[in-house]
Amino acid sequence: MNVPQTSPIRLLLVDDDPLVRAGLSFMLGGLPDLEIVGEAADGSEVAALVDRHSPDVVLMDIRMPSMDGLAATEALRRRERPPEVIVLTTFHADEQVLRALRAGAAGFVLKDTPPAEIVEAVRRVAAGAPVLSPTVTRQLIERVTDRGPDRGVEARERLARLNDRERQVAIAVGRGRSNAEIAAALFMSVATVKAHVSRILTKLDLDNRVQIALLAHDAGRLDAES
Repeated sequence: MNVPQTSPIRLLLVDDDPLVRAGLSFMLGGLPDLEIVGEAADGSEVAALVDRHSPDVVLMDIRMPSMDGLAATEALRRRERPPEVIVLTTFHADEQVLRALRAGAAGFVLKDTPPAEIVEAVRRVAAGAPVLSPTVTRQLIERVTDRGPDRGVEARERLARLNDRERQVAIAVGRGRSNAEIAAALFMSVATVKAHVSRILTKLDLDNRVQIALLAHDAGRLDAES
């Protein structure tokens, strides 16, 4: 259950370019509801800084010299109470971005994203909402596809744990449908859709809607059903 944020959102900046870190710090540091608690120049520094400062959100560069953002994200998301991760990238459709989303990142923002949108992204993930809209997720997985036979078999086995209604909701999430659209298509209330999504996340040990969409894609269900 997400608790409303009453204290400033604690933010860790991770990027090997000091100019990028300085720009992000200038952009985000003066806001009353955000607090930059630390900066790192490489993924290898992240674990110690998270232990020391307990950030709510990590803005994580993908490409760094020693440990990249993907490995750092995977390590963070294995923790018992991990911070949320937003991936920083210069590419819309990058294989490493997709892998970071599979590992549990809440979304990604481009480095040239307008400042107000980066601020909104941080606030959204701190409140428990993914950065990516379902539609953007679908566009990403269509442009960067790595669904192999083993991944497909595993995804189908995981979807089989769901009941019929939950599978219908999962597939609709994968197709980029909003809760309201799913409710209308499946003749249920928005509250019921939200309850189904919560059960799907719990049953399949997923972090967010992004991962539901990726799982439905891997299982081949987005192509198999109209």
